[in-house]
Amino acid sequence: MEFELNELVERFTNISIRVEGVYNYKIDPGTAGWQKAAPFPGFIFPLRGKAQYRFDGTPYTASIGRVVHGGASMGLDKQVLGDTKWEYISVLYDIRTSETKGICLPEVHFELTPGNSPRLQELLGRLYRTFNQPGSIPAFQAENLFRCVLEEVFVCARNQTNHGAQVLFEQVSSYIQDHFMDSLTVHGLAEQNEVTENRLFYVFSKYAGMGPGDYLIACRLNRAKELLTTIGAPISEVAKSIGYSDPLYFSRSFRKRFKMSPSEFREKFRNNP
Repeated sequence: MEFELNELVERFTNISIRVEGVYNYKIDPGTAGWQKAAPFPGFIFPLRGKAQYRFDGTPYTASIGRVVHGGASMGLDKQVLGDTKWEYISVLYDIRTSETKGICLPEVHFELTPGNSPRLQELLGRLYRTFNQPGSIPAFQAENLFRCVLEEVFVCARNQTNHGAQVLFEQVSSYIQDHFMDSLTVHGLAEQNEVTENRLFYVFSKYAGMGPGDYLIACRLNRAKELLTTIGAPISEVAKSIGYSDPLYFSRSFRKRFKMSPSEFREKFRNNP
């Protein structure tokens, strides 16, 4: 279903939301099946891979840069595409308001294209960890974080207006995500794509909210977080695997971004990711 983005934003502005579930799924390639969707509307936020969803027969291809919304209790066909494991975060929500004007969110399915956003992935990680903590304060924080996630999606989707800039951003950001462990530079990326460094900075600021250099750092450090909580390799090896030849520089960069050292992060989250 197609909606004007402003209409959708206005609808979310005028309702009260309760987050009902935040789930992180990892599904093997080739998996397919049918089920009835959850009794709440919700969003599918891709983290890795690609999958096709059919809500009441309408197809959507979910992948990095494409967010899918499904209504409550709809017929749902899904299939993992390609040879990569499909990973995503699903957020279910309930509407705590009696207002009936505007889009009836539990009855609609649609797609938004915010593009690649490291900030969105970071917010989703925080939302997942916060929601799955006990207590009323984490529940309150989760609702605020969900609003922040929606804001990032809406702002990035709104910025997807200049097709040429969008294509350049998607091309370069995808290359960074595939090669962040290599010795990349902003100058080299600009030269490779036959644009100026200023043009590249403008495009990344427009679609990611940060420059290409910061985007590269975000990709590397987000991958470092995964490695620190899933493997027992020394910090120096983790640093080298994501493109840092100097483990001390890696540790300083990690602490600057996440307010704790890599070893402190590993100790805190390895048994409670």
